[in-house]
Amino acid sequence: MARKRSGGCCPRPPLNEDNARFCLLAGLILLYLLCGAAVFSALERPSELRARRLWDQQLANFTLSHQVSLGALHTLLRQYEEANGAGIRMDALRPRWDFSGAFYFVSTVVSTIGFGMTTPATIPGKIFLIFYGLIGCAATILFFNLFLERIITMLAYIMRWCHERRMSRSGVGPVSGVGEPRSEEDSLEGWKPSVYYVMLILGVASVLIACSASSLYCSMEDWSYMDSLYFCFVAFSTIGFGDLVSSQRERYEAQDAYRLGNCLFILMGVCCIYSLFNVISIIIKQTLNWILTRLACPGRRCLRPPPARVRQQRLKRNAVQPTPSHPPARRHRYTDASVETVCNSETDAGMGVDGVAGGRRLSGEMISVNDFTASNKVSLALLQKQLCETAHQGPRQSHVPRHNGFSGGVGAFAIMNNRLQETSVDR
Repeated sequence: MARKRSGGCCPRPPLNEDNARFCLLAGLILLYLLCGAAVFSALERPSELRARRLWDQQLANFTLSHQVSLGALHTLLRQYEEANGAGIRMDALRPRWDFSGAFYFVSTVVSTIGFGMTTPATIPGKIFLIFYGLIGCAATILFFNLFLERIITMLAYIMRWCHERRMSRSGVGPVSGVGEPRSEEDSLEGWKPSVYYVMLILGVASVLIACSASSLYCSMEDWSYMDSLYFCFVAFSTIGFGDLVSSQRERYEAQDAYRLGNCLFILMGVCCIYSLFNVISIIIKQTLNWILTRLACPGRRCLRPPPARVRQQRLKRNAVQPTPSHPPARRHRYTDASVETVCNSETDAGMGVDGVAGGRRLSGEMISVNDFTASNKVSLALLQKQLCETAHQGPRQSHVPRHNGFSGGVGAFAIMNNRLQETSVDR
């Protein structure tokens, strides 16, 4: 008999779910690149051809009017391109390699923006850049991940507070008892904000920062507002084309204040856009999971796994009757596939004294010897697992993927895992 998917109705596909998601994402990215190339080619190719014809005409007119050979003019232009790569411009610009210019350069390096208007020209400088960027980029990515963790936690606390206020006004009451101490993990365990609300908040914050920075760039750089918004997205997303670069003139009005504001805007914008990109990636992963479900169940409607509270209310086998004198221990979810059926053995037999289901024992609670000997339905594997986890002071982390496809992960996925509704293993 074919194995069924956990909580689903369709047989498991021959390809691993993670590998299938990876291949599907690679194919969609390739399709996305092809579509983007077609659109940009249709938009920008005519302008490139017109610019090429205009430049050829200007070269021909210059050689005729000044009696200069075309080869000598090309040599001069190539020399200017080399000087341009070293930081020499026709207009008066700020020095490239004084301390302030070098600080601006290393900031673009470690933030992975890399505008390209300043590059090392010496061999020692290029060698030092390799090692400097290796450590600096890794440290900055760590900083972005820590910022993402804190902004997600802060938004979760704020939205949870609004959720509790809304429930109290509707007469439902607060989620937790008044005066009950809650740690950071416990306060986010019962209710989690939706990824769509978090995406909306981060998107609004990014737009506000970009609009404010664009107003500054319009007045200080003499750019149009559209060009300023374009620069903000290119800089904040660390794309860094280098066609527009802020704070490059030799003199500005209120120069120190402008350069400080420019650095702050870029720092805040990069952090917000990085967080927004990672939240959007959750939605993309949800879409991939939905596509994989449709591909695995063509023409059929699969049954979604029941939520946690429904699972806790269902009658299960292998129930262990706890003694009412012991207070309920802190609950943990087991994720080991070898004892998954045993760990889900819960039942309801009324409410206990402390408001906990009296006839139910969760898999994360310890069982006594009396309970074990009284119930012959408790698996020995469950007891061994509980003893092992008690010795290690907590359940072991699972390497078995959950049905939502968000468990585990590295980097930003690991940070946001179980902090949002869409990444919760209870969904």
